[in-house]
Amino acid sequence: MAKKAVASLQTGSKRLTKAIKMVKSPKTGAYIFVEAIMDPTKVNDFLNK
Repeated sequence: MAKKAVASLQTGSKRLTKAIKMVKSPKTGAYIFVEAIMDPTKVNDFLNK
């Protein structure tokens, strides 16, 4: 289950993207949010993991 919330960030000459994904914890069963700032071309790989 992925919550696709993607925001564009621009720092200098690099263009970065912040991706947030909702993951179910195997221990408690509660949902947690995993955030990462990365290159826009790698967002789909991050969300599909």
